[in-house]
Amino acid sequence: MTLETIELQTREAPRFSLLVLHGLGADGNDFVPVVQALDLSPVLAQGGLRVVLPSAPEIPVTINGGMRMRAWYDIRHGDLSQREDADGLRASQALIEELIAREEREFGIPPERVVLMGFSQGCAMTLMTGLRYPRRLAGLVGLSGYLPLLDTTEAQRSPANAATPIFLAHGTGDGVVLPARAKASLAELRRLGHAVDWHEFPMAHEVSMDEIQALQAWLVKTLTAAA
Repeated sequence: MTLETIELQTREAPRFSLLVLHGLGADGNDFVPVVQALDLSPVLAQGGLRVVLPSAPEIPVTINGGMRMRAWYDIRHGDLSQREDADGLRASQALIEELIAREEREFGIPPERVVLMGFSQGCAMTLMTGLRYPRRLAGLVGLSGYLPLLDTTEAQRSPANAATPIFLAHGTGDGVVLPARAKASLAELRRLGHAVDWHEFPMAHEVSMDEIQALQAWLVKTLTAAA
């Protein structure tokens, strides 16, 4: 399967890539305004940036009555730690790994200059894929999400991304992915020795301007370090 993508590019031969994964029921258009709100001028000055926003496949989602919608994996229970769709997670992991490989194959941008970013389900896929990816990535960004298959992460993660910087942000009033689930993910990542830049904001399951500003600073620092 080839994912549909929206692709934004600042120059003919960009040096860096940002892959952005949307949440449940959305598509690649969802984060275009967020990307456009980021001032990444220092990154652009060092060689330009590609932004790739894929759309997940359409699948039936159990928690929504089996309705078909764009989703990276099925949600079977309101408690996100229960009855996780391991097969769906792994299938989407393979699709995202192919997107990362495509950046190098077609655009000459190796994984170490690629940041993987996601919101909600997209955050789960970012952590799922990024921690297991066999080559070093520039960074991982997780917004309003959690670490899926938490109990298998230690055994399945790749040494290549043991030191990859991670930016995590969550709303204190999030009623979709409860803050306790996000903090359990944070605790596990830190227990495993991952460097996590953690941010909390007074918001629900959404993106705020304060969050965008914090993310912008982290992206500039992380991508310029990867140059």
